[in-house]
Amino acid sequence: MAHELNGRKRLPRWMKMKLPKGESYSKVKNLVAKHGLHTICTSGNCPNIGECWNRGTATFMILGDICTRRCKFCAVKSGKPLPPDLKEPEKLAESVRIMGVKHCVITSVDRDDLDDQGAGIWAQTITEVKRVNPETKIEVLIPDFRGKTELIQQVIDAKPEVISHNLETVERLTPFVRFASKYRRSLKVVKYIAESGYVAKSGIMLGLGETHEEILQTMDDLIEVGCKVMTIGQYLAPTTHHMPVVKYVTPERFKEYKEIGLKKGFSFVESSPLVRSSYRAEEHVKA
Repeated sequence: MAHELNGRKRLPRWMKMKLPKGESYSKVKNLVAKHGLHTICTSGNCPNIGECWNRGTATFMILGDICTRRCKFCAVKSGKPLPPDLKEPEKLAESVRIMGVKHCVITSVDRDDLDDQGAGIWAQTITEVKRVNPETKIEVLIPDFRGKTELIQQVIDAKPEVISHNLETVERLTPFVRFASKYRRSLKVVKYIAESGYVAKSGIMLGLGETHEEILQTMDDLIEVGCKVMTIGQYLAPTTHHMPVVKYVTPERFKEYKEIGLKKGFSFVESSPLVRSSYRAEEHVKA
């Protein structure tokens, strides 16, 4: 169990992260260092970096590193972003080529400062990555684009294999956890993706104070809008200024939620303490 340590909860034994290793991991790590490539895997200190890189999966963030929203769970800097880098699509495509990525996951900060919320760069990036790396599968983890379907459609028209948009938490906690985001609006985004014929994916974090019943309701809400893939992981506070961890959920409980989710109708449910949005992402194309 977790114990208090200087006012913060000590990580339970099941949250201990294994050191990444493997031949493919070492190769990718050396390439990233040599070419100065940027991945969320490294900057986010992802616990699954070894497993994912050995599988040929990597996650990248576009549109800068400053977000226009101030979500209380996220470590990304917030404030006034710099103008988009118009050469970013070709830079990312080249990074994917150099790293030999087989399954590329792309995410971004929110860009509420832009008229198109960044949808134009999103579409160009997907298109360019596909052009330079025709064998690479692409999964995108998109912001809500303020619910504007014409902007979501730009991403869809670029034809990634999987489109993901995270709810992050249950409906009751959304106003306290997600700045300027709305639970029902996010559900509409997932629904629009699903109705467009694409694999729709979403995820939530546990440990923020949600109840068992609320988790089940969230699953039902996602199933109702056509979501096929769900990820469930443990929330970890990036700093003492972020939302505190209310509870560390046991691996047994996560396993139970995976079984429940599959029974409810999801094609894939990735559920364990260290699961993050892109965990086993290369499998989700099959959904």
